[in-house]
Amino acid sequence: MARGCICCVKYMLFLFNLLFWLGGCGLLGVGVWLSVSQGSFATLSPSFPSLSAANLIITLGTVVMVTGFLGCLGAIKENKCLLLSFFIVLLIILLAELILLILFFVYTDKVSENARRDLKEGLVLYNTDNNAGLRDAWSTIQGEWKCCGVMNHRDWYSALHENVVPDRCCQQVYPDCGRNASNAFWTRGCYEKVEEWLDHNKHLLGTIAMCVLVIQVSGSLSACRNLRGRKMKQVRKTAVHLMAT
Repeated sequence: MARGCICCVKYMLFLFNLLFWLGGCGLLGVGVWLSVSQGSFATLSPSFPSLSAANLIITLGTVVMVTGFLGCLGAIKENKCLLLSFFIVLLIILLAELILLILFFVYTDKVSENARRDLKEGLVLYNTDNNAGLRDAWSTIQGEWKCCGVMNHRDWYSALHENVVPDRCCQQVYPDCGRNASNAFWTRGCYEKVEEWLDHNKHLLGTIAMCVLVIQVSGSLSACRNLRGRKMKQVRKTAVHLMAT
């Protein structure tokens, strides 16, 4: 019966990590596609130029894929070193997430203030060369969220040094509509819209976070049980060998 339980845990851990690995491969593929097709799409911060949607997805996909690979191979081979590595990686990821979450809640106001300032500084780069990713990101955000600027449309006046806004700020979009001072612009800033969206979806985001936490804890516990099962199997083999001799 004990052997059956150990075998069940082994194959559950393998299946769990196989799905984990496939998800990582998918994320990595999406990230590479975004990087090739969209360049530095969604790079809004001048302080962190590499913090783009493509780079974030590639990094996340790589971490998930490597973690899943360690778990899969460790489970099917019953390799102590690989299982221990898998457990340590999951533990490090879990601790990093908890630390970042605590720091975010402790310094929420400071993070928000720095984010607004950094985004406003990024507006200055809107019409400069080699910043197609930033222009695409702002065009998409302002068009989809029906907002303009960071706090309001006047942010563009300071950034562009003239009373103009991007065309996607217009409620009725047509070429050069942002240069028409009498035209109607979206009055709400994109930062406020994002905060509002996060507030409305906090329960959904909390549920997703809890599911991720449960998956990580379950993976860690499965790895521990597999390690324990392997140790018990070695003990039984040793006992049988001693009895035989």
